[in-house]
Amino acid sequence: MSDLSKFNRFTSDLKEDGYLLPVLFVGHGSPMNGIEDNEFSRHWKQLALEIPQPAAVLVISAHWVSNGTKVTAMDFPPTIHDFGGFPQALFDVRYPAPGSAKLASETISLLHSVHAEPDHDWGLDHGAWTVVRHMYPEANVPVLQLSIDYSKGPQYHYDLAKNLYSLRKKGVLIMGSGNMVHNLRMVAWDRLKEPGFGFDWAYELNDKFKQLITDGNHQALINFSTISPDISKAIPTSEHYIPLLYNLGLQGRNEEVSFFNDKAVGGSLTMTSVRIG
Repeated sequence: MSDLSKFNRFTSDLKEDGYLLPVLFVGHGSPMNGIEDNEFSRHWKQLALEIPQPAAVLVISAHWVSNGTKVTAMDFPPTIHDFGGFPQALFDVRYPAPGSAKLASETISLLHSVHAEPDHDWGLDHGAWTVVRHMYPEANVPVLQLSIDYSKGPQYHYDLAKNLYSLRKKGVLIMGSGNMVHNLRMVAWDRLKEPGFGFDWAYELNDKFKQLITDGNHQALINFSTISPDISKAIPTSEHYIPLLYNLGLQGRNEEVSFFNDKAVGGSLTMTSVRIG
């Protein structure tokens, strides 16, 4: 059996198996989390042990914004090092997980309200591989990415996510990857090694987001610009926040919500992550 054939058996003719896989929003933080053994990466490893091994992982990453909606469709997506100024060891990482053209095609067919397209140029950016390599270090689970159409507003992304709900029934782990509070311009670089250090406004807004998520007040989270006068500090640009809306859009009726990695780093970033189901 060829390498590709071995992996394609996971995603060929996916069928509903009676189990609804959880959906995640993961605060991915610094690319260094991809190679460090820390409290965040350890929780990602533990999370993989708590849920059934998926047939595939579909990531909506803050680091792939595009004109239109695209899905990676190559057999083996390359590892993208979309950052600078980090140790060579981080650039040396290759995460050789396969893709799945068949699952890409099914995902595109589900997005019937838009003209989604297969993509053969992107790969796995650090919003995807830095997390997934800790969860599935053997790279034995196909990984795809869905892009964020930068021309569309928050409601669009929330609604688009709902079209993907059936994939949860077919063993696909759908994961938004970003950060609820993400302001690199205000990072206290000298305090990055102090997990838990956050500016007052960062904690206040992070707590507000958590309360709205717990309450199921998705509309307030969609209309995030009206949440607080300080919202532009937490979300100066929306690409790290939008993946959370995919997480919320995939929530089923009465599904349990829990939080993990609920800490701030560098003052103006929060690693707070959400598990639904």
